[in-house]
Order: sequence, then C-alpha cells, then structure tokens
Amino acid sequence: MDKLSSKGTMFTKEEGRSIRGDEIFPDEYLITIRQASNSNSHEISENERQWLTSLEKSRAYLDSLQNPKIQKVPKMHRDIESNLRCYEPLVVSIGPFHHGKPELQPMEKYKKLLAIQLTDEKRVEGDLSWLSTNSVSLDELYRKVKDIMPVVKECYAEESIKDHNDEEFAQMMFLDGCFIFQYLHCIVTSNYKDLKMKSHDIAFIRRDLFLLENQLPFEVLDVLMSCKLKNNVGMKMITTFISSAHTKPSQRQGCIQSIKDVFVDFFSDLRPESPTCSEKAMNFLSKICAGERSALSKEESTKKTRLPAHLLEILKTNLINTKAFTEGGCYLRGEWCSYRSAMELRRAGIRFRPGKSRRLSEVKFTSFHCSALLTLPPITIDDSTKSQFLNLVAYEACPDTPDDFGITSYVSFMDSLIDHAEDVKELRSKGILLNFLGSDKEVADLFNELARDLVPNPHAFVDVKDKIEKHYNSKGKIWIAEWNNTHFHTPWTVFAFIAALFVIGLQVTDTFLAGIQTFYAVHPKKN
Repeated sequence: MDKLSSKGTMFTKEEGRSIRGDEIFPDEYLITIRQASNSNSHEISENERQWLTSLEKSRAYLDSLQNPKIQKVPKMHRDIESNLRCYEPLVVSIGPFHHGKPELQPMEKYKKLLAIQLTDEKRVEGDLSWLSTNSVSLDELYRKVKDIMPVVKECYAEESIKDHNDEEFAQMMFLDGCFIFQYLHCIVTSNYKDLKMKSHDIAFIRRDLFLLENQLPFEVLDVLMSCKLKNNVGMKMITTFISSAHTKPSQRQGCIQSIKDVFVDFFSDLRPESPTCSEKAMNFLSKICAGERSALSKEESTKKTRLPAHLLEILKTNLINTKAFTEGGCYLRGEWCSYRSAMELRRAGIRFRPGKSRRLSEVKFTSFHCSALLTLPPITIDDSTKSQFLNLVAYEACPDTPDDFGITSYVSFMDSLIDHAEDVKELRSKGILLNFLGSDKEVADLFNELARDLVPNPHAFVDVKDKIEKHYNSKGKIWIAEWNNTHFHTPWTVFAFIAALFVIGLQVTDTFLAGIQTFYAVHPKKN
C-alpha cells in the first residue's frame, strides 16, 4: 500500500482490492480524507495586519474614483506617435498639465488682458442681447473663484497639482477661467476686436479648448458666468459657441426635397400594428405645421441638472445621444454584422442622404421594396477634425467617464463606410461630408487612422447594421440593384433603354401590321 499525504489529507492507494465485496479490480484507488488539526492554522503577522488596514483605508480612494476628474490621455492612445501632436496645445495652456511650457508663454499676456476686460460691463444689441454682461470688480471675481478652490482641486489627481501651492493654483484657475469666458463671449457676439489677436491664433484657441489635457473644471466657468451673465444663460452661450464651429448642412435640394424627406420618414416607419403609430402621426403633423424642433432635445431639458466636468464633456453631450446605445448588440444577441463600404452599399441599392440633425448618433436606415436609404448626420472635415475626434475618443477611454463609447462607435462606423477616396466622394456628393481638409484620399486616410485600435460599443447602431445585413441577404434586391446600376446608372442609359423599347415596339407593330396585310392578301374578303 502506497501512502501520499498533503497537510490534512491522506491519500491511500490499495491495488487489487475493491470496496464492493470481494471483487478484484486492477489499479483501483481508495482515497481516505482526514481533517487536519486546527492547532497548526497560520497566524496573521503584524506586517500583514498593517497591509490589511491600508487596504481597508483605500475604500475612500476607490469611492473617489467615481467622481470625474481632469485626466491625461491614456497611454495606449498617446503611444501612437503619429497622433501625439493632436493631444498637445498649439497656442494656449489651460490648467496645470501644460502650464509653463515656453512655446505657450506668448498667450499668457492675453490671459491678463482678457481678465481685465471681463470686469467691464458690455451691452449687446439685437438677438444676442441676452449675452449682455454686468460690471464686476477683479477682487469680487477672484474671491468667488478662490472660494471654490477646495472643490476644484478635487478635480485633479494630487500628483498633477503638487508643484503648485494654493495661491498659484487659484491664480492659474482664475486667469484660465477669465480667458475662456471672455473668448467664448467675443466669439459668440462676433466681437473679435476685443481679443486683440491674430486670426490664426483665434482659430487655434478654439482647437486647444477641446483637448483632453487642456480642460478647466467647469465649476470655475460656472462661477464666472453666474457673476457676469443674467438669467443663468451661460450654458446657452457655450452650446452656441460649440454649434458655431460647424457649417450648416447644404440645402441644395430646396423645399420640395425637404417635404419629400418628411413623407419618406413618416410612411417608412408608419405601420398600423405599430404601438407608436399615433405618436409618429403627431410628429409628422408638427413637422409640417411648426418645422423642426429646437436642437435642445426633450431628454436634455428634463435631465437632472449636474454640472459637466469640462468643455470637452459638453461637446460630446452635444454630439451624441447616449440613450441611443442602451440595448441590442451584435455579439450579445449571437448575430454577426459585416461592414461594407459606401460604394458597395450603393451598388447594393442603398442610397445616402444627409440628416437634419448634426448629432452623430442620429443614423437611420429606411428600407423600400427594391432599394433603401441610409441617413447620416452631416459633418465638417477640416484641420481640427482629427484632433477633436482623438481627444473625444481618449476622453471616453478614461476610467471615470460614462461607458457608452458613442464617439468611438461613430468613428468605427464611418471607418466601415470609408475605405477609399471613392467612398468619400460618394458621401461628399450627397452632402454628408463637407470636406475642407483637402483631397478625398486625405479624408479616407483620416478615418482609417482615427479608427485604429478602437473597440466600439456593441449596442451602437445595431438596428442599422441589422437592417443593412438583411438588405444584403435579400438576393432579389441585390439582383435588381445590380441590374439597375448596369443599365440605368446615367440618364443617357435610361434614354437609350426607352429608345430601344420604342424601336422594338415599332418593329413589333410593323411586323404585326405586315402579317395582317399578308393574311388578307392571301385570304381576300368574299363579297
């Protein structure tokens, strides 16, 4: 008999004997388990007790991670060398991360200038009269900002602000807050002369204000706006500034096309069995009678009032409706959605149209009998697009941000539509991409670079992807689309087809008449 033991358990091997009667089974094992004595249990050492105590104290730190902070760009994003410049400010530093860099010092004098300007009263006439400001002294403004410094410091990790004492930190927050407020006010009211800057600096500042590492805690702006603006219109000023950065979508097709779009939207989704039929009808009538609703959606107006973390979060909130990504998901439902370029979709009978909303989450797919329509939000592509998207994607990757990955999902979806310059040309010709960057190839390369190593939200655009997949799996629709693309891809082919039908019709008629004439010639009528 062989015996093996291991701290409280005795393993006994007895060959050739079974525990069932006198039967003999070769190589059978009999295992006996004995309980170990508790007298030899391990004691916790003093060092281990201290470690457990420190672990318990870390509970408060873990709870603090739930509060949004001003973050640095995650390492996995910063390690892509070609994108590194997109995270760095060009002309102005906001906050402690890039403060003191020599190349950004020229803008520091403008911060002092705009802080002094901010104290003055400004009367704004016309439609922007709500942006008129009060006269407030520098002492009062600074005191208001310094009072909230304990809250503001919590927006940063201790390591990020350790090089600044309390006074230096408060002064930095004050000057940066005054600079941003006065800049926004001058841009929205078109009062560029008060900025006293070159036009290229004004453009670069707009770009720098939406860098992840160049954000100011919104509490500072909120205090300044409450002191200077009446009726709590500060957020309205910010959203107006954000929307002014985009070119309005083209309306080349005029009123007739707009009315057609309304009918397409209405009748494509209106089904008697649908529980939202009456709601769709009311929306349809409201569009005709009152036009489209304001950009501020219903859920935004009823949303619980929580101060945003910074300007970049406000930008994302204006671009993405996170409720659009709450359910579904390809891998969650065991389904697979392939990705196809815009040109391939067009050859399959799917046309493109710019949407009325500029929200990047507003992507719709409408299916007809033999064709389909993919509606995409129009976006402007320029020199700041790459930097803006990369910083929004980096913001979504931070540990304390909402787990919706809306911008990441949109970039990935557009990358699936854009492979080559021909895809960009197709979307540009439909008014979806407004290209101020350069060639179509540059835009294609831009989206291919933006989508590198991105993992989108599986819930994002899942209905659209499903409908595209179903359309592609319909062999009849694909055959009709291919036949249409082959024979009716230009007006001249349509005219040629009609002419050919007309000629064939003439020939058939001529043959028929000739046959009748021959028949009567062979069989003359008898009187």
